[in-house]
Amino acid sequence: MSTPPAGSTKKRLLSRNDYLAPLPLPTGEKPQDVLNVIWRKNEVFIDIGNYSIGSAVMVMWPMVMLFLGLAYFFEDPDALVLGACIMVIPIFLLIHGLFREVPLPVRFNRQRREVCVPRDDGEYWIVPWETVTAAATQQSSVSQAGRATMGLLIIGFENPDPQAREDNKHFSLGFNCGGGTTAMALWECVRSYMEVGPQAVPESRVGIAPYEETQIGSIITDLRKGNLLGVFWGVFCITILGTYLAEKLQNLKLSYPPDLPYPDITEWSKPLPPEQWAKRSPELEAAIAEREAELAAQAERELA
Repeated sequence: MSTPPAGSTKKRLLSRNDYLAPLPLPTGEKPQDVLNVIWRKNEVFIDIGNYSIGSAVMVMWPMVMLFLGLAYFFEDPDALVLGACIMVIPIFLLIHGLFREVPLPVRFNRQRREVCVPRDDGEYWIVPWETVTAAATQQSSVSQAGRATMGLLIIGFENPDPQAREDNKHFSLGFNCGGGTTAMALWECVRSYMEVGPQAVPESRVGIAPYEETQIGSIITDLRKGNLLGVFWGVFCITILGTYLAEKLQNLKLSYPPDLPYPDITEWSKPLPPEQWAKRSPELEAAIAEREAELAAQAERELA
């Protein structure tokens, strides 16, 4: 079944799918790396990784604090037992993830307009950029607690080998970012890099950060400046949201993000003379021009 064109949307009672590519048209959203997926960026390529141990900690930590708070304020040890029963599997998965090797990133080469997709057993695919698919999906559920919505950004790749086995024809990355405009902003980190340039997307936040940008360093900086609101917010994030532990575990695994180990890809990743850069297809050129005109007209109507 063919993929719906970029810009189209399918709505159902409790779900919504926004199709973003192919072709990779502007979404109108500003690029935002909400999940720290940009692992490496330069003038030739951008590495997009799908490993966020820090996000898992920040999901689990408030639950742990909730059960600890219930046990303390109500002097009820059963809250600890309940919390242990609920959290044991997520904590086990977190510990398991700490001992796994970090998966290799997908590399988008803007000068060649190709994508290197690492696969199992040392294999990799070279996929044309304009064949990459992307969709923002949202699913809602309704219960006694109200309506809950979850969403993903899904980026898909097709094996260019026409003789590939059925179980080796497709590969996709799923980013748990909530869907909707947030997924579009995350997708724009890739699309804008490929179609606009490195200056259009945020710098990588993966790796060893300057001390002033760490959790403790930023609090001390705010304290020296007399920014008490910033200090209180930093303490809240560390104690209630678990950002300090998330930062340390993320640094443990991604201080030096993995590089692609293929000699051929090392050569493929070297810069080309500008006259050898691949060009947009005429179809994409026309589609982008039409989409940019639509966004400009929309912006004018909003200002009117």
